Amino acid sequence: MNLLELAQRLTSLRIDKRMTLEDVANQAGLSRGWLSKVENFRVTPSLPALASIAKVYGITMSELLDGLDAKPSVVIVRKDQRKILCRDESISKLKYEALAHNRPDRCMDPFLITVPAEDNRPQLPHSGEEFIYVLEGRVSLEYGEEAFDLNVGDSIYFDAETPHRVVCSEASPAKILSVFQDRVQIHDSDQSLTEERAEPLSARVLVNSRLVSHEA
Repeated sequence: MNLLELAQRLTSLRIDKRMTLEDVANQAGLSRGWLSKVENFRVTPSLPALASIAKVYGITMSELLDGLDAKPSVVIVRKDQRKILCRDESISKLKYEALAHNRPDRCMDPFLITVPAEDNRPQLPHSGEEFIYVLEGRVSLEYGEEAFDLNVGDSIYFDAETPHRVVCSEASPAKILSVFQDRVQIHDSDQSLTEERAEPLSARVLVNSRLVSHEA
């Protein structure tokens, strides 16, 4: 199951019910902060947590997850079919364009991201790994205590559990191709019923052909 598609469905359900994050969290016995991370596809919820959320919306788990396992062999997303996504909307100005949303059950999430010249969002982690390729402009990946400057044609691959952010290094917006891969699977444990955050033992970053490793 794809974490992004699940997050989008949960957000749509909440908006349709005209409920706030606080409303759903309180009724489901979850924390608002954790639920926000789920809707912004930053953490993977457990099955018990999903069951609690489904109950709040008055639907079954089968209804909540219906169609999310669809896996066509080939999908094409035309330029005018890209899906614009909001992520961390209250603190971020990045524009995400989903490039593979026609395949609900997928292992990777490729995005065309426009990075504005001014954006004060904090460094944030998310599950899995991420790849970035710079298409236009210059950016800097702030990764924990380090920063990696990237020009057009440069790429970087890193563990995404370490807090990070991409910032534009010029007066004009930059564009990057970003690919997320979530290596965490939805599980049966009830640990997600409380606020949780994975703390990596180490962080590894691959900038083009140069490998950097440090303790998180």
